Amino acid sequence: MDRRCSQQWESSMEDVSTPLLPLHDDGRTDGRSCSALASLLANKYLAIAAGPLASALICAFVDFGHGRAAARNMLGVLAWVFIWWLTDAVPLGVASMAPLFLFPAFGISSSDAVAKAYMDDVISLVLGSFILALAIEHYNIHRRLALNITSLFCGDPVRPPLLLLGICGTTMFISMWIHNTPCTVMMMPVATGILQRFPRGQAASSSADAHEVRRFSKAVVLGVMYASTIGGMSTLTGTGANIILVGMWSTYFPEQRPITFSSWMSFGFPVALVLFAALWVTLCLMYCSSNTGRALSAYLDRTHLRRELSLLGPMAFAEKMVLAVFGGLIVLWMTRSLTNDIPGWGVLFHGKVGDGTVTIMMTTLLFIIPNGKGGGEKLMDWGKCRKLQWNIILLLGAGFAIAEGFKASGLTDILSEGLGFLRGAPPLVIAPVACVFSAVITEFTSDDAATTLVLPLLAELGNTIGVHPLLLMVPGTVGAQLSYLLPTASPPNVVGFGTGYITIKDMVLTGIPIKVVGVATLAVLLPTLGSVVFGMDQKL
Repeated sequence: MDRRCSQQWESSMEDVSTPLLPLHDDGRTDGRSCSALASLLANKYLAIAAGPLASALICAFVDFGHGRAAARNMLGVLAWVFIWWLTDAVPLGVASMAPLFLFPAFGISSSDAVAKAYMDDVISLVLGSFILALAIEHYNIHRRLALNITSLFCGDPVRPPLLLLGICGTTMFISMWIHNTPCTVMMMPVATGILQRFPRGQAASSSADAHEVRRFSKAVVLGVMYASTIGGMSTLTGTGANIILVGMWSTYFPEQRPITFSSWMSFGFPVALVLFAALWVTLCLMYCSSNTGRALSAYLDRTHLRRELSLLGPMAFAEKMVLAVFGGLIVLWMTRSLTNDIPGWGVLFHGKVGDGTVTIMMTTLLFIIPNGKGGGEKLMDWGKCRKLQWNIILLLGAGFAIAEGFKASGLTDILSEGLGFLRGAPPLVIAPVACVFSAVITEFTSDDAATTLVLPLLAELGNTIGVHPLLLMVPGTVGAQLSYLLPTASPPNVVGFGTGYITIKDMVLTGIPIKVVGVATLAVLLPTLGSVVFGMDQKL
């Protein structure tokens, strides 16, 4: 009985602690208000609402004159999409699909017209290269290549500048053929796997050798991160910014000579080589000293690298076949269109075959060729493609759709009129300015989004001031890829920053010299080499 009474007493006390009616002035209302505001911010509802709100304000208060409602609506849609991109209000892929319903709803273009922008030859090129990158990752081909080249450059004793050259050179080479984001994702574990042999934490903070090791660790992470971006600049498949340039060039100037894989590489590869040399020299000067090699020798040697390589075993049939498909695709890319005197194999099909055509054709072989393990299993199946980066593919499609929207709505004509004050300015001055303008914007958003934003403006600016549009569009594209200062500037920067080896200060101090070299290189090579490669000496 006593125990039962005790339980009843405790129960009654719990009941008393809970008020039967709401109490006044207890501060809970403010708490609920703060909680509601925190919930709005945490769930990004304010950022989500900012897009439609900005669009509504533009449509309500902006007036471009009689008959230009479509241009006003296009500006509103552009504000909506870019606010969602910049604030990450919804996933990138979802925001990139917004033009599919916004363009028809605002009367800019039909649903069929906007949908076609999301799947053309350029998108096929990116889709196929992503699948090929997944095959390379699945069979550890990238790791085998990295370990071979790194062990070759390691030296005995360890020579840090040569080791950096090997790691960064491998990353740049891989990034030339696959998108720089998956390249960084593949190469960063290889780099950090080497760095894991080095001491970290407070236990090693007092040693002078440990300080040298930490500095070199920063150099490795920065090198992989930036070499991936620089390598992607070399080819059309290396980054989405180059793909956006090709798509917008064909959209705005369909009658002009297209930018092909070989023509872009003829210009992009020399630019990338100069930037790579600047990267290597900067890393060696800032992070390597005469004592770095001695400090690394205690933790790293060729034996470790060769041991890791031996664990991979001999190259299997599947790896050889993936490399064969990869090599064949590169040959087809490079020989489709050569010169005016030697047109390439594309002439056999009367110009109806593009780089995306052969990319999908060769990628299809991965789903046909057996992997040699028996059981009818092929090199690739759709289950292995679950990691396809659809967000980047949709972002590219949105960029092409926006370019079409600029043209269809008449917004390009209005922008052209507004930029008329630049007529008569020296083109060789405007090109570096365009590069710097794009290079600043890209630090606060992705290089693909920055390219999508600036290229329509630069295309119309070229027409306005009477210069070849590529004299401005190419600097805008290259400048968008000079994203070296902030983690938010590009996905490779996010991957590198996430390792914990580097800080934003490290990125700024290392990135500024490379950025300056990039602008200077473009100012020299564009009017010389670029004029020959792209035919900029010819009038449109």
